[in-house]
Amino acid sequence: MSDTSCNVLLVVGSLHDDSITRVVINHLANNLSTDGCEVNTLDFIEDPLPLFNPDTVWEQDYYLLLKERVVAADVIVLGTPDYHGSISSTLKNFLDHFWKEFTGKLFATIVASHEKGLTVHDQLRTVARQCYAWSMPYGVSFMEKVDVKNDQVASDELRNRLEILQHDIQVYGRLLAKQRAADLAGTAPGFLAQLRK
Repeated sequence: MSDTSCNVLLVVGSLHDDSITRVVINHLANNLSTDGCEVNTLDFIEDPLPLFNPDTVWEQDYYLLLKERVVAADVIVLGTPDYHGSISSTLKNFLDHFWKEFTGKLFATIVASHEKGLTVHDQLRTVARQCYAWSMPYGVSFMEKVDVKNDQVASDELRNRLEILQHDIQVYGRLLAKQRAADLAGTAPGFLAQLRK
């Protein structure tokens, strides 16, 4: 991994045809790509994900292909609408498919919400913690008709927050990826030692 590269998987946790979550995720994906990151956007409208079934999932072709994308990522950006103060079922289904694959990686959260999405960000940080991942100490929240209009990021405030997130994803994503690789390859004690082959 070079000093400038960072592999980012961005997840659109909405199945709505006119999803504002998708608009914001795509905006960030384009900016990260322009800045030299390797970007992979996972949109379940284009790539439907069957409901997680632990009895059958592990040998499925779709799972093995999805796992490759998750394993390759240094950073995972999770985008979701705020549904009743919680994450969407679409995003939850994605998260249910993995845990070891998230270990030692950086999570960043983006939430479409009329009420700041604080409980949603907290739930996603809890997922990160339970999967032994790192999470950004802040999330980006935004509102329909204020921050997103005509399928574009419309407010300077949201643009600025996404620019901050873009910077921090690259800085901390690279740092954590470098340390994760060293921990996996080394012999020192640490949580990632259990994932060594």
